[in-house]
Amino acid sequence: MFRLTQRGAIQYLEAEALAALDLVTHAFCTRLGGVSEGPFASLNTGFLVGDREEDVRRNLTLIADSFSIPANRLVLMGQVHGDRILILDGDGPPPGSVPACDGLITDRQGVTLGIKTADCVPLLFVDPVRRVIGAAHAGWRGTALRIASRMVDLFEERYSSRTENILVAVGPAIGVCCYQVDGPVYTAFSSRPGADRFLHPCREEGRWMLDLASANRIALTERGLPAGNVLSARHCTACRRDIFFSHRASLGCTGRQINLLMLRDGSR
Repeated sequence: MFRLTQRGAIQYLEAEALAALDLVTHAFCTRLGGVSEGPFASLNTGFLVGDREEDVRRNLTLIADSFSIPANRLVLMGQVHGDRILILDGDGPPPGSVPACDGLITDRQGVTLGIKTADCVPLLFVDPVRRVIGAAHAGWRGTALRIASRMVDLFEERYSSRTENILVAVGPAIGVCCYQVDGPVYTAFSSRPGADRFLHPCREEGRWMLDLASANRIALTERGLPAGNVLSARHCTACRRDIFFSHRASLGCTGRQINLLMLRDGSR
Protein backbone atom coordinates (compact mmCIF):
# COMPACT_ATOMS: atom_id res chain seq x y z
CA MET A 1 0.00 0.00 0.00
CA PHE A 2 1.04 3.57 -0.68
CA ARG A 3 -0.10 6.60 1.26
CA LEU A 4 -0.04 10.33 0.60
CA THR A 5 1.78 12.16 3.36
CA GLN A 6 3.57 15.45 3.95
CA ARG A 7 6.77 16.98 5.32
CA GLY A 8 6.57 20.71 5.65
CA ALA A 9 4.99 21.93 2.43
CA ILE A 10 6.13 18.86 0.45
CA GLN A 11 3.40 16.34 -0.33
CA TYR A 12 4.59 12.90 -1.40
CA LEU A 13 3.70 9.24 -1.67
CA GLU A 14 5.47 6.60 0.38
CA ALA A 15 5.36 2.82 0.26
CA GLU A 16 4.25 1.63 3.68
CA ALA A 17 6.45 -1.48 3.50
CA LEU A 18 9.57 0.63 2.94
CA ALA A 19 8.59 3.12 5.62
CA ALA A 20 8.14 0.27 8.09
CA LEU A 21 11.77 -0.81 7.65
CA ASP A 22 13.05 2.26 9.52
CA LEU A 23 16.12 1.89 7.32
CA VAL A 24 15.63 4.34 4.47
CA THR A 25 14.14 7.70 3.71
CA HIS A 26 12.14 7.56 0.51
CA ALA A 27 9.58 9.69 -1.31
CA PHE A 28 7.70 9.80 -4.57
CA CYS A 29 7.18 13.54 -4.55
CA THR A 30 4.12 15.12 -6.11
CA ARG A 31 4.09 18.44 -7.92
CA LEU A 32 2.80 20.14 -4.75
CA GLY A 33 4.69 22.26 -2.25
CA GLY A 34 7.12 24.35 -4.31
CA VAL A 35 7.50 27.87 -5.66
CA SER A 36 7.36 27.41 -9.45
CA GLU A 37 4.50 28.95 -11.40
CA GLY A 38 2.41 28.38 -14.50
CA PRO A 39 2.71 24.95 -16.14
CA PHE A 40 5.58 24.17 -13.73
CA ALA A 41 3.54 24.76 -10.56
CA SER A 42 4.71 24.13 -8.09
CA LEU A 43 7.46 21.65 -7.08
CA ASN A 44 9.23 21.41 -10.43
CA THR A 45 12.75 19.95 -10.23
CA GLY A 46 13.60 20.01 -13.94
CA PHE A 47 16.09 22.63 -15.12
CA LEU A 48 15.60 22.01 -18.85
CA VAL A 49 11.84 22.40 -19.18
CA GLY A 50 11.55 26.21 -19.37
CA ASP A 51 11.12 27.04 -15.69
CA ARG A 52 13.13 29.76 -13.95
CA GLU A 53 16.42 28.37 -12.66
CA GLU A 54 16.12 30.19 -9.34
CA ASP A 55 12.71 28.57 -8.73
CA VAL A 56 14.04 25.09 -9.48
CA ARG A 57 16.97 25.61 -7.12
CA ARG A 58 14.60 26.84 -4.42
CA ASN A 59 12.42 23.75 -4.90
CA LEU A 60 15.44 21.47 -4.54
CA THR A 61 16.45 23.29 -1.36
CA LEU A 62 12.94 22.86 0.04
CA ILE A 63 13.14 19.12 -0.69
CA ALA A 64 16.60 18.76 0.83
CA ASP A 65 15.51 20.59 3.98
CA SER A 66 12.26 18.60 4.29
CA PHE A 67 13.95 15.20 3.98
CA SER A 68 17.18 16.08 5.83
CA ILE A 69 19.34 15.35 2.79
CA PRO A 70 22.99 16.13 3.62
CA ALA A 71 24.59 18.96 1.66
CA ASN A 72 25.83 17.90 -1.78
CA ARG A 73 24.67 14.30 -1.27
CA LEU A 74 21.74 14.31 -3.70
CA VAL A 75 22.83 12.40 -6.83
CA LEU A 76 20.67 12.85 -9.91
CA MET A 77 20.95 10.91 -13.16
CA GLY A 78 21.39 12.23 -16.67
CA GLN A 79 18.55 9.83 -17.62
CA VAL A 80 19.50 8.96 -21.18
CA HIS A 81 16.70 6.37 -21.65
CA GLY A 82 19.04 3.41 -21.66
CA ASP A 83 20.09 0.68 -19.24
CA ARG A 84 23.43 1.97 -17.92
CA ILE A 85 23.64 1.60 -14.13
CA LEU A 86 26.25 3.34 -11.98
CA ILE A 87 27.41 1.93 -8.63
CA LEU A 88 28.30 4.62 -6.10
CA ASP A 89 30.88 2.98 -3.85
CA GLY A 90 32.27 6.26 -2.54
CA ASP A 91 30.33 9.35 -1.55
CA GLY A 92 29.01 9.65 -5.09
CA PRO A 93 30.06 11.75 -8.08
CA PRO A 94 31.54 15.20 -7.42
CA PRO A 95 28.92 17.77 -6.31
CA GLY A 96 27.03 19.17 -9.26
CA SER A 97 27.81 16.30 -11.62
CA VAL A 98 25.00 14.45 -13.33
CA PRO A 99 26.14 11.01 -14.48
CA ALA A 100 24.75 9.80 -17.81
CA CYS A 101 22.84 6.75 -16.66
CA ASP A 102 19.36 5.50 -15.77
CA GLY A 103 20.21 3.53 -12.64
CA LEU A 104 22.11 4.17 -9.40
CA ILE A 105 23.07 1.73 -6.63
CA THR A 106 24.83 2.41 -3.34
CA ASP A 107 25.45 1.06 0.14
CA ARG A 108 26.62 4.46 1.44
CA GLN A 109 24.67 6.23 4.16
CA GLY A 110 23.39 9.69 3.40
CA VAL A 111 23.87 9.42 -0.37
CA THR A 112 20.45 10.26 -1.79
CA LEU A 113 19.48 8.78 -5.14
CA GLY A 114 17.13 10.88 -7.24
CA ILE A 115 14.97 10.26 -10.30
CA LYS A 116 13.06 12.98 -12.13
CA THR A 117 9.87 11.84 -13.86
CA ALA A 118 6.83 13.13 -15.67
CA ASP A 119 5.33 9.82 -16.95
CA CYS A 120 8.23 7.32 -16.90
CA VAL A 121 8.38 4.71 -14.15
CA PRO A 122 10.52 5.41 -11.05
CA LEU A 123 11.76 2.23 -9.37
CA LEU A 124 13.20 2.23 -5.84
CA PHE A 125 15.11 -0.90 -4.71
CA VAL A 126 15.94 -1.81 -1.10
CA ASP A 127 17.75 -4.86 0.26
CA PRO A 128 17.31 -4.52 4.04
CA VAL A 129 19.56 -7.52 4.74
CA ARG A 130 22.61 -6.35 2.80
CA ARG A 131 21.65 -2.68 3.37
CA VAL A 132 21.85 -1.69 -0.27
CA ILE A 133 19.59 0.66 -2.19
CA GLY A 134 19.03 1.47 -5.84
CA ALA A 135 16.96 3.73 -8.07
CA ALA A 136 16.11 3.26 -11.73
CA HIS A 137 14.38 5.38 -14.35
CA ALA A 138 12.32 3.20 -16.68
CA GLY A 139 10.82 4.80 -19.75
CA TRP A 140 9.74 2.54 -22.58
CA ARG A 141 13.31 2.11 -23.85
CA GLY A 142 14.73 1.29 -20.44
CA THR A 143 11.83 -1.05 -19.77
CA ALA A 144 12.38 -2.81 -23.10
CA LEU A 145 16.06 -3.19 -22.18
CA ARG A 146 14.99 -4.73 -18.83
CA ILE A 147 16.74 -2.20 -16.64
CA ALA A 148 14.75 -3.50 -13.64
CA SER A 149 16.23 -6.98 -14.09
CA ARG A 150 19.71 -5.55 -14.57
CA MET A 151 19.40 -3.75 -11.25
CA VAL A 152 18.71 -7.08 -9.55
CA ASP A 153 21.68 -8.63 -11.38
CA LEU A 154 23.99 -6.01 -9.91
CA PHE A 155 22.53 -6.34 -6.42
CA GLU A 156 23.39 -10.05 -6.58
CA GLU A 157 26.79 -9.71 -8.24
CA ARG A 158 28.14 -6.79 -6.23
CA TYR A 159 26.46 -7.19 -2.85
CA SER A 160 25.43 -10.87 -2.72
CA SER A 161 21.78 -9.90 -2.36
CA ARG A 162 19.11 -12.58 -2.54
CA THR A 163 16.00 -11.98 -4.60
CA GLU A 164 13.71 -12.93 -1.73
CA ASN A 165 15.11 -10.00 0.29
CA ILE A 166 14.88 -7.26 -2.34
CA LEU A 167 11.89 -4.92 -2.15
CA VAL A 168 10.98 -2.71 -5.10
CA ALA A 169 8.56 0.21 -5.00
CA VAL A 170 7.07 1.08 -8.40
CA GLY A 171 6.10 4.72 -8.31
CA PRO A 172 3.52 6.84 -10.15
CA ALA A 173 3.75 6.69 -13.95
CA ILE A 174 1.54 7.04 -16.98
CA GLY A 175 -1.04 4.25 -16.95
CA VAL A 176 -2.26 1.88 -19.60
CA CYS A 177 -5.40 4.04 -19.72
CA CYS A 178 -3.40 6.91 -21.24
CA TYR A 179 -0.23 5.55 -22.84
CA GLN A 180 -0.84 4.92 -26.52
CA VAL A 181 2.25 3.83 -28.46
CA ASP A 182 3.22 3.25 -32.08
CA GLY A 183 4.88 0.54 -34.15
CA PRO A 184 8.51 0.95 -33.00
CA VAL A 185 7.47 0.67 -29.35
CA TYR A 186 5.28 -2.33 -30.14
CA THR A 187 8.20 -4.01 -31.91
CA ALA A 188 10.47 -3.44 -28.89
CA PHE A 189 8.10 -5.45 -26.67
CA SER A 190 6.03 -7.78 -28.84
CA SER A 191 8.58 -10.59 -29.03
CA ARG A 192 8.76 -10.87 -25.26
CA PRO A 193 6.89 -13.95 -23.93
CA GLY A 194 3.67 -12.87 -22.27
CA ALA A 195 3.75 -9.39 -23.79
CA ASP A 196 -0.05 -9.46 -24.03
CA ARG A 197 -0.12 -8.97 -20.25
CA PHE A 198 1.08 -5.37 -20.61
CA LEU A 199 0.74 -4.53 -24.33
CA HIS A 200 -2.83 -4.26 -25.55
CA PRO A 201 -4.49 -3.42 -28.89
CA CYS A 202 -6.56 -0.27 -29.14
CA ARG A 203 -9.20 1.00 -31.54
CA GLU A 204 -6.78 3.03 -33.65
CA GLU A 205 -5.02 0.95 -36.29
CA GLY A 206 -1.28 0.62 -35.81
CA ARG A 207 -1.45 1.76 -32.21
CA TRP A 208 -1.35 -0.08 -28.88
CA MET A 209 -1.78 0.68 -25.19
CA LEU A 210 1.31 0.01 -23.08
CA ASP A 211 1.26 -0.64 -19.33
CA LEU A 212 4.81 0.41 -18.39
CA ALA A 213 4.43 -0.25 -14.67
CA SER A 214 3.14 -3.78 -15.28
CA ALA A 215 5.95 -4.50 -17.73
CA ASN A 216 8.46 -3.67 -15.01
CA ARG A 217 6.59 -5.60 -12.33
CA ILE A 218 6.49 -8.66 -14.56
CA ALA A 219 10.20 -8.34 -15.39
CA LEU A 220 11.01 -8.29 -11.68
CA THR A 221 8.91 -11.33 -10.79
CA GLU A 222 10.30 -13.22 -13.80
CA ARG A 223 13.76 -12.34 -12.48
CA GLY A 224 12.89 -14.12 -9.24
CA LEU A 225 11.44 -11.53 -6.87
CA PRO A 226 8.36 -12.72 -4.98
CA ALA A 227 5.27 -10.91 -6.22
CA GLY A 228 4.69 -9.55 -2.73
CA ASN A 229 8.08 -7.82 -2.82
CA VAL A 230 7.06 -5.63 -5.77
CA LEU A 231 4.98 -2.72 -4.46
CA SER A 232 2.94 -0.62 -6.88
CA ALA A 233 1.58 2.90 -6.44
CA ARG A 234 -0.91 2.46 -9.32
CA HIS A 235 -1.33 6.21 -9.83
CA CYS A 236 -1.54 7.41 -13.43
CA THR A 237 0.39 10.65 -13.85
CA ALA A 238 -1.64 11.62 -16.92
CA CYS A 239 -4.98 11.13 -15.15
CA ARG A 240 -3.83 12.92 -11.99
CA ARG A 241 -2.35 16.14 -13.31
CA ASP A 242 -3.67 17.79 -10.16
CA ILE A 243 -0.88 16.16 -8.17
CA PHE A 244 1.65 14.95 -10.76
CA PHE A 245 3.45 16.34 -13.79
CA SER A 246 2.67 14.51 -17.04
CA HIS A 247 4.69 15.19 -20.17
CA ARG A 248 2.18 13.51 -22.44
CA ALA A 249 -0.99 14.93 -20.93
CA SER A 250 0.53 18.44 -20.93
CA LEU A 251 1.78 18.14 -24.52
CA GLY A 252 5.37 18.54 -23.39
CA CYS A 253 4.98 21.78 -21.42
CA THR A 254 5.31 20.71 -17.80
CA GLY A 255 7.72 20.14 -14.93
CA ARG A 256 9.35 17.10 -13.35
CA GLN A 257 8.64 15.55 -9.95
CA ILE A 258 11.46 13.95 -8.02
CA ASN A 259 11.64 10.49 -6.47
CA LEU A 260 14.14 9.95 -3.65
CA LEU A 261 15.83 7.12 -1.76
CA MET A 262 18.49 7.36 0.97
CA LEU A 263 20.03 5.00 3.52
CA ARG A 264 19.72 6.73 6.85
CA ASP A 265 22.77 7.48 8.97
CA GLY A 266 23.27 4.83 11.64
CA SER A 267 21.46 2.15 9.62
CA ARG A 268 24.55 0.03 8.96
